[in-house]
Amino acid sequence: MTTLKEYFSVAQAITALLQPHAEVVIHDLKTGKIAAIYNNFSKRNVGDESLIEGLTDYTTLPDVFPVYTKVNWDGRKMKCSTATLRAKNKAPIGLLCINLDVSKWEEFRSLLEQWSSVQSVQIQSEVLFKDDWREKINLYVSEYLQREGTTLKMLSKDKKRDLIQALHQDGAFKAKNAAAYVADVLDLSRATIYNYLRITHEDS
Repeated sequence: MTTLKEYFSVAQAITALLQPHAEVVIHDLKTGKIAAIYNNFSKRNVGDESLIEGLTDYTTLPDVFPVYTKVNWDGRKMKCSTATLRAKNKAPIGLLCINLDVSKWEEFRSLLEQWSSVQSVQIQSEVLFKDDWREKINLYVSEYLQREGTTLKMLSKDKKRDLIQALHQDGAFKAKNAAAYVADVLDLSRATIYNYLRITHEDS
């Protein structure tokens, strides 16, 4: 019987070839959690929820999903591809996702237009990631940084507090573990996050 572990070496080979520009993740369809992750730059870990609960009929999964784009927690754009992993009886048992960081190529797309072009890329696979609260937080943070004309490293304490309050108002902290994720992204302690949220609640 084919198991997901038999695909780990494939994921490692892809990672070695594209190092350090690609993160490779294997999702376990049975548990709904991440089974393996290589060159981790998305701040996820083995055992984290895959957030692909919207997939109900695994028998209809394609062998390869259309290419799509995502935004990483630090605002970097990623070009992504996903393949369905199957057992010997062809039953789907997992997903192998390759997340390629194209931010550097975007900076030089005048020279590498063909490589970095996303004209034919679907924006976000709603079937795969419609419940991905991490992606929604990433997009929100990225848009906030663009409006403020700054970066995460340059973000002041007051701006971080404003961002946390804005995320709260838009319901970002309703998801389990969202506060811990935002704390990791903003390089703050969870206690600081909860303190800001408490102040926001008191003010309202």
